[in-house]
Amino acid sequence: MHILFISLGCDKNLVDSEVMLGLINQKGYIITNDENEADIIVVNTCCFINDAKEESITTILEMAELKKTANLKALIVTGCLAQRYKKEIQDEIPEVDAVVGTSSYENIVKVIEEALEGKTTEVFEDIDVSPEVDSKRVLTTGGYYSYLKIAEGCDKHCTYCIIPKIRGKFRSVPMERLLAEAKNLAEQGVKELMLVAQETTLYGVDLYGEKSLHKLLRELCKIEGIEWIRILYCYPEEITDDLIQVMKEEEKICNYLDMPIQHASDAILKRMGRRTNRQELIDIVTKLRREIPDIALRTTLITGFPGETQEDHEQLLEFVDQMEFDRLGVFTYSPEEDTPAANMEDQIDEEIKVARKDELMSLQQEIAFDHAENMVGRELRVMIEGRLPEDNVYIGRTYMDAPNIDGYIFVNADQPFISGDFVTVKVTGAKDYDLTAEVIQ
Repeated sequence: MHILFISLGCDKNLVDSEVMLGLINQKGYIITNDENEADIIVVNTCCFINDAKEESITTILEMAELKKTANLKALIVTGCLAQRYKKEIQDEIPEVDAVVGTSSYENIVKVIEEALEGKTTEVFEDIDVSPEVDSKRVLTTGGYYSYLKIAEGCDKHCTYCIIPKIRGKFRSVPMERLLAEAKNLAEQGVKELMLVAQETTLYGVDLYGEKSLHKLLRELCKIEGIEWIRILYCYPEEITDDLIQVMKEEEKICNYLDMPIQHASDAILKRMGRRTNRQELIDIVTKLRREIPDIALRTTLITGFPGETQEDHEQLLEFVDQMEFDRLGVFTYSPEEDTPAANMEDQIDEEIKVARKDELMSLQQEIAFDHAENMVGRELRVMIEGRLPEDNVYIGRTYMDAPNIDGYIFVNADQPFISGDFVTVKVTGAKDYDLTAEVIQ
């Protein structure tokens, strides 16, 4: 019996997909990438913003067509879209045999078996309770890097965000389970761990009564085989001196922080329900750069939030110009039903949102290109990710680059390397967001 698994959305969703693949694998099902060969298709969906919702719906409809033309016996929808719109999916896409909520993925094998028996099922357990699964994840990232989901859900309730309603309250994964999973990943050849959650910086408050990310990091650094640890999704107001200290002291922790700030106008930050103001953001960026001089800071911003004036936008431009983030992404505001922001007055026209996004990205491009030029001559440790045989160069990433979202470094080398190898290089040039380099013998 062949199963095709399609994982959409964020890296946290990808971890859930890999856990489900592990359960499926354990039961002896054959995993395939060929939709025409598949007896069963599972679509793990996202609905964080409108584009993600549309991609999920389009994918489900495309897979539903295979019931008419291929040997597809069952179509199963899991994840955030299933959690949020289970009735609509069941009513409007009759080809779907089962829908599974965000906290119910440990039931995937049972759901598959029932679907093959011709039963239409839905499984939705308490979204505030995380499943406990013992099977080995099936890695889909190439094997040398992987995501470690350290918590689920969120308690922040930003006014634009639906996550607490579909993923539940914030709850940390017990440290012993995370360490066991990380050791297991290291045994499978993983060399870089990326810590993810809706918010990583609050790790442990619910279990241990205090922020414990720094303690978790200390323990992860002891695991043999893990060479890089990267921290994503840090809320700026929750970054502690303990976290900064452990980053300074532990060589395995990349001097890299992903810190989504969303805006820099106090008026908009307040409307968003964020916990920081402009000055506090400046203070934490200044502190991080003072304490860790070579830190690479990544952030994300939202343009066109309800009520955003031209003055708010210009404040944001000025802030970006002043802060010179190493990496920056911009999203246009997407009104999500059942969120406070969707009902706010002064919604912004789509054209204005896009124009403001383009202006920010144009400014950031200048900053990023300058940063890249300033890297020329530096010696860096690089993880090799592959080779471009036609150009006779290797593709790699530095500590400043998370996979799939940041830049690459193209390495000239005479000796052979394989993906996952670490090499020391000297940067020889910069082209746009990417660097070129030579291996130091």
